[in-house]
Amino acid sequence: MITTGVLGQVWRASITPWGAIEPWGATPGLNWYVAADDRWHKPADEPSITQTRLGGVAVVETRLRVPRGDVVQRIYSVAAHGGITVIEVENDSPLPVAIAFDRRDLLTERPIADVPVEGIPLPAEAFVMPLGHRSVGRVAIAHGAQRAGVLPPDLPDVERVISGWVSLLGNTSRFSFPQPGPHAGIAGAASGQRCELALGTIPHGHDDPADFLLSLAELERIGEDTDRWMPELVGAVEAVGPLDGWLADTALEGAARVLAAAGEGRGLNDLRRMIAARSPGMRPVEPPPGVAVIAWLEQFCAAGGDLLPDGLPPAWYGAPIEVFGIPTGDASTVSYALRWHGDRP
Repeated sequence: MITTGVLGQVWRASITPWGAIEPWGATPGLNWYVAADDRWHKPADEPSITQTRLGGVAVVETRLRVPRGDVVQRIYSVAAHGGITVIEVENDSPLPVAIAFDRRDLLTERPIADVPVEGIPLPAEAFVMPLGHRSVGRVAIAHGAQRAGVLPPDLPDVERVISGWVSLLGNTSRFSFPQPGPHAGIAGAASGQRCELALGTIPHGHDDPADFLLSLAELERIGEDTDRWMPELVGAVEAVGPLDGWLADTALEGAARVLAAAGEGRGLNDLRRMIAARSPGMRPVEPPPGVAVIAWLEQFCAAGGDLLPDGLPPAWYGAPIEVFGIPTGDASTVSYALRWHGDRP
């Protein structure tokens, strides 16, 4: 599931693959339902549901197929008014629909009508929001306390929230690959992993030391102060050091970048000696799960000063690519672009 929330605030929630919101802690969740021209649609049970991160960041779009179009839900969190998570629903079909929510303690654009929900069994506190064709409606969850009321009119829109996340990730590596293609999808997954880390879903150094070191390296690039994790970093390095393979190699390189950024010269020298004594493992053919996919993709683009070490995929011949901020050492990166003049790169 995908995490939503606001940096610097405590409130967090998970977004299910069908667009329900599950706040962390004791707060009740929020489900949505769609009454279309044919029937009530329960997103959790619909095979037509698709979900994506807009811009690769912590803005989630879920599409539900209805007759002659889609109903599109977007979820994003903003810091305004003490923290609010917005649920925006667009009727991208030529027929009117109705959206039901199973909680009333929400911020809404207009007062909730005291009309019972018919045709589907829902809790007594459920309510319906009608949506005309090609129209958009919004409700929101207030982070500070469960309350109903009027949705503030001055909230940032989706584009501004995406722009804010992209700006936050500006110091990390970025990729512009030909679309469609597997590497383009992996590039989006890399941004999503960074958003999850920024929102606090970092593995524990004792439980998964390799992923912890890779996560810490990404947090440092985002701009997070990593000093408080230094004792845990030392323990994770000690746990990973005896292990063989690409993941362990890559995790130790990530730890070296964290130490370099923190000015820990003595620890960095010790770690460099450890890395120099290792036999490098082979980069996997298939992308790994989790945060390691970021390093896997970066090493496809550059390994040290060697650009595109595995060569250019034939499917990319004639297509432009751009990459930015690929690590090449403890404190160095490379960016490059490939352009074509006919069949000449």
